[in-house]
Amino acid sequence: MNKSPLKIVLTGAPGTGKSTVIDELEKRNKYCMHEISREVTLKAREEGTEQLFLTQPLLFSEMLLKGRLAQFHDATNLIEKFVFFDRGIPDVHAYMNYFGLNYPDKYSEISNKNRYDFVFLMPPWEEIYITDSERYESFEQALAIHNHLLRAYESLNYTVVEVPKGTINDRTDYILRIINTFK
Repeated sequence: MNKSPLKIVLTGAPGTGKSTVIDELEKRNKYCMHEISREVTLKAREEGTEQLFLTQPLLFSEMLLKGRLAQFHDATNLIEKFVFFDRGIPDVHAYMNYFGLNYPDKYSEISNKNRYDFVFLMPPWEEIYITDSERYESFEQALAIHNHLLRAYESLNYTVVEVPKGTINDRTDYILRIINTFK
């Protein structure tokens, strides 16, 4: 019987370098699951809804939850040592908490049932922060989102490891050093 790979989530507020580190991990031949929120946002835009999260936050969150859960289950069957995720399932309810929106209990239940082996948190970093057509939050909002993400993972009893600021290589090396001790 094949052992399931270690599931490693990179989380953090918008603009903290998660996707850049995911890209670097892929360059180093690591298996990565990409962030799906931009895909959901772009699909909604093609269907005429400019900002789905702002107009229908529960529908947007349901789509994210479904997509991230599918990624999690897909990873379980891979023949890899590690699978890296650009955001995790608990990010969905962390964002709902940030916006002060009610959501079904199943969000937390799904997060508890489908657990990651490592959680790396990228801290807000004003010097690299930019906005674009899908990232509309101010840096101050990113700071608040960071706190909600940290609380969401800690409330699920995760040990959250903060990734120090530095070059892409330094940040990627830091993550790999930690997980390689658990091969």
